[in-house]
Amino acid sequence: MGLTSALFTGLSGLNSSQFRLDVIGDNIANLNTTGFKGSRTSFQTVFSQTINGGTKPSTNTGGTNPTQVGLGSTVGSIQRLFNPGSIETTGVPSDLAIEGNGFFVLRTPENERVFTRDGGFTLSANNNLITQDGFFVQGYGVNSDFELQRGSLTDLQIPLGTLTTARATTRARFEGTLNSGGEIATAGSVLQSQVLNDPLGAAAVGTTLLTDLRNPSDLVTPLLANGDAITLDGVMRGGRELATASFTVGTDGTTVDDFLGWLNDVLGINEDAGVPGSPGVSISGGQFVIRGNVGTANALTISDGTLISSNPLLQVPFTFTQSQAANGTSVHTAFTVYDSIGSPVEVDVVAVLEARTTGSSTWRFYATSPDDSDADIDLGTISLSFDERGTPITPLDTGVLLNRVGTGAIDPLVVQLDFANLRGLTVDNSALVMSFQDGFSAGTLIDYSVGGDGRITGTFSNGLTQTIGQVVLATFANPAGLVARGNNVFFVGANSGEAQISEPLVLGAGRILGGALELSNVDLSREFINMITASTSFSASSRVVSTSDQLLQELLLIARR
Repeated sequence: MGLTSALFTGLSGLNSSQFRLDVIGDNIANLNTTGFKGSRTSFQTVFSQTINGGTKPSTNTGGTNPTQVGLGSTVGSIQRLFNPGSIETTGVPSDLAIEGNGFFVLRTPENERVFTRDGGFTLSANNNLITQDGFFVQGYGVNSDFELQRGSLTDLQIPLGTLTTARATTRARFEGTLNSGGEIATAGSVLQSQVLNDPLGAAAVGTTLLTDLRNPSDLVTPLLANGDAITLDGVMRGGRELATASFTVGTDGTTVDDFLGWLNDVLGINEDAGVPGSPGVSISGGQFVIRGNVGTANALTISDGTLISSNPLLQVPFTFTQSQAANGTSVHTAFTVYDSIGSPVEVDVVAVLEARTTGSSTWRFYATSPDDSDADIDLGTISLSFDERGTPITPLDTGVLLNRVGTGAIDPLVVQLDFANLRGLTVDNSALVMSFQDGFSAGTLIDYSVGGDGRITGTFSNGLTQTIGQVVLATFANPAGLVARGNNVFFVGANSGEAQISEPLVLGAGRILGGALELSNVDLSREFINMITASTSFSASSRVVSTSDQLLQELLLIARR
């Protein structure tokens, strides 16, 4: 024990204060560093010199305490503080902040996995979400159906302006109330043409050539010639105009049956077994007879001039008159679905009250589509029963097939029609509407946002919103055990524990704030106070050194005397 010990004790105080000033300087220097976590220095005593170990109490004495002299201080630890920093709203969608525990997961160009609280991200030329140093932000990607793939981490991409997608409709849901107390449908429209003869004056039949058709008053002049085009334009069905269609009289012997089959297809008449009435197009007694499906919403009207020929000398070869009107409570709705390349496909559905018994009512749904790629616009029918409370019984979910041959899309387009939300009650007017369908036309990604659960939601030009990825977070048992390096990132440390990677808000991970950044958690006023105490400690320790030096000088002067 001596003056030299005091010198070294003062020196340890200088070193400790210097370390503390280094940490304070680093904290202040990173005051504006995004996501920076400040540190604090903890000190501990070094070896203490024991002069007297003390004695135990006895009957004659109360005992003595040990006599020790400390030999200074040393740095015990430099602890990083992970208390949250303030949140600054930026409005930039690629800026992300973490509210709570967790770190963003990054992949370096060397394929190292590192972690950061700095969410100042941006998009690269390849649409990757990256840090300012080019590190790739990791997360969960999606498949072609925009379903998250949580099996492994991937580089997150946000392909603005380049991702264009479409989806075929697979399901359409209907809602509404059908008037089950209305008139039961028993009859469909019946339209008859004028009597038609062959050149010999006999009544025309199905095998008669179209070019042999004559009016009874003029057996010389044919109504049609080879190459003539018959156009259906302006024909009405339930007050709705049907799509224009055309039939060409071929040079290879086109018959009446050929024409009537085409007419049945373009009128959308359903002839399935079990359908009420005797619908279809036929020839009887030399007359074309069109029998439509039951229900007023299926009523057919072919006015003069709506079925015309390209022959300028005889533009109206056939005229039709109505011999029976359609009856029965019915309602119509039209909706749009999409095929696999995003082309819109129009579908018409007519619901007709078909039967009613004690405790139940039955409706039949007639589906047609003017965009069906073949000539037949009929898509079939669906029978649906309601119980005594107006609740649908079965089937609640059945499908229709739309022909898409030659359109470039997948054929057929199968759409399941969901009727679970329909009700069959007694109301003034039936109402039927398609409330949801899961397909969409082609659209390009134009914007995105990140939610609290890390899901990246893309907005497309067609109004669609879809999940295009998810940011993940890593949590650690001991975040203070992480090893810091440059670029504002951390490595897994020996005492940090392994990274637990999960979605935000899961397993203790915090919430992500899009369009915001977490600021440094350094408290400048506290750092100034710490700086004052550190500099005061440094000055005091230096006085110990200088005082010890003065005493040594005095000792040397005594020796010289």
